[in-house]
Amino acid sequence: MKLQHLCLVICIFFTSYAVGQGAAERKKHFNLSESGLAIQGYDPVAYFMQKRAVKGKKEFALVHQGITYYFSVAEHKELFQKNPSVYEPEYGGWCAYAMGAKGEKVDIDPETFKIVNNKLYLFYNRFFNNTLKDWNKDEAALKQKADLSWKKIIQ
Repeated sequence: MKLQHLCLVICIFFTSYAVGQGAAERKKHFNLSESGLAIQGYDPVAYFMQKRAVKGKKEFALVHQGITYYFSVAEHKELFQKNPSVYEPEYGGWCAYAMGAKGEKVDIDPETFKIVNNKLYLFYNRFFNNTLKDWNKDEAALKQKADLSWKKIIQ
């Protein structure tokens, strides 16, 4: 009985350690504020439900695998909790165009986005440089390159 208990404790420890390591890796690669906030506090579900960028509220915060998301309403938080992979931005919230064109992590303007095949892509848009326009010119090739670049980054 003691051996079974010891085995159970060891399994729980290693599972917790692996989950913790996964969260640390995600935080290392995702586009976050210093406090671990994703998408500069914008609601990831609103992009899909309202077709626009909406600032989230701290009162509807949720930490998912080490990353904090804000939601504008409780319903969005609940939807995210049920299926986070549907709502999380591609490429860890970095600029999709820069990931495809250069394989680089570049900050984004959360109000410049596109949903393609039910995936959220965010883009840099400052100083008269809206990268969404460039992305749209060669989306298929840039997406393919961005997917490969992101896989290299997170390995």
